[in-house]
Amino acid sequence: MNFLYNIAIQLAKVILKAIAPFNKKIKKGVLGRKATFNILEKVITKTDKTLWFHCASLGEYEQGLPVFEALRSKYCNHKIILSFFSPSGYEIRKNSPVADIVVYLPIDTKKNAKKFLNIVNPELSVFVKYDIWPNFLNTLKKRQLNAILISAVFRKNQIYFKFYGKKFKQALFAFSHIFTQDENSKNLLNNIDYINTTVSGDTRFDRVSNQLKQNNALPYIETFKNNKICIVAGSTWPEGERFLSNFINNNPELDVKYIIAPHNIKKTQILNLKDSLKCETALFSEKENSILKDAKVFIVDTIGILSKIYNYANIAYVGGAIGNTGLHNTLEPAVFGIPIVIGNNYKNFPEAFALIKNGGMFTIANQTEFNKTLFKLITDKTFCFESGKKNALYVKENSGAVIQILNFLRI
Repeated sequence: MNFLYNIAIQLAKVILKAIAPFNKKIKKGVLGRKATFNILEKVITKTDKTLWFHCASLGEYEQGLPVFEALRSKYCNHKIILSFFSPSGYEIRKNSPVADIVVYLPIDTKKNAKKFLNIVNPELSVFVKYDIWPNFLNTLKKRQLNAILISAVFRKNQIYFKFYGKKFKQALFAFSHIFTQDENSKNLLNNIDYINTTVSGDTRFDRVSNQLKQNNALPYIETFKNNKICIVAGSTWPEGERFLSNFINNNPELDVKYIIAPHNIKKTQILNLKDSLKCETALFSEKENSILKDAKVFIVDTIGILSKIYNYANIAYVGGAIGNTGLHNTLEPAVFGIPIVIGNNYKNFPEAFALIKNGGMFTIANQTEFNKTLFKLITDKTFCFESGKKNALYVKENSGAVIQILNFLRI
């Protein structure tokens, strides 16, 4: 299995280089990984003490952030290296204040793992959720370097629990401790004789709870809302935007404001969305030249402010579950105590099941269901308020993973 894995990794390396000229995202990753060792060698010296945080992409970074921030505060004399596998994480968080150095993780070959750890030599490594690379982890274990996995979720059909998954199973044993999101994941680990586990829950609850402690004021959003009911549609895709535009266009009598924050902010898609709306619409990029209080729709053609915008919502729609792109973060609006509407493709999102069961989240499969659900939430203020309260309570009751992790690390 080791031989086959290493052959597959080398083959993947060749394929990625071949595809790179034709795919911008892959090209960024290939070029970024090529620069990693030069970046590290320029910044890290033999005498530096270091910590290493690794995330697959942006979602895992946000998940691990409350732990990263706590470690940053505790280990203020250490250099912190943050690595990403995906360009979508690196490109957005390459200037993260939680780290001194942000790089792409090199391809998981034995040679790269040895070279990376020769330079970094981390006192502690923190991996988030699932991005498990056997050669890096086995090298960490051989060197007796401390590593933990946080917010982990496992399923019985994964390779770790198959007879042919020995190399991946061994990689798990490189972690001194694994913090799982649920009891099922812990039981699966116990079944392969990995016992250093704690069911701590999902650190995303701590991440979104911290949002309540931030200054979420956005004066231009306040001006736009103008004390009216506000529906915030976050991380939307075209299939959900069609539902939204149809609802808005066919209900002009509703005294409601709408904020739409598309996942894809390419100019063509933003203009298509704006053109589909038959009402006064303002863009974030043009807000200085708009009379925001007169607009009915505000399109957010930028990134990084959605978590603050939810503070102004009375109702939220979260994209990704109408099509097959994957449901986006529903905990961000939930923490503000507002009801949430999503599509019906959410099977890999346990928090969605819980929020639906609690009565704070509602699923829709078509335009008719979307219209009916939104109209109910807009017109029945008591129902809307009580539904939202259930979401806030759910987030509060499931926070606390970070404390358990820090206690284990004796911080």
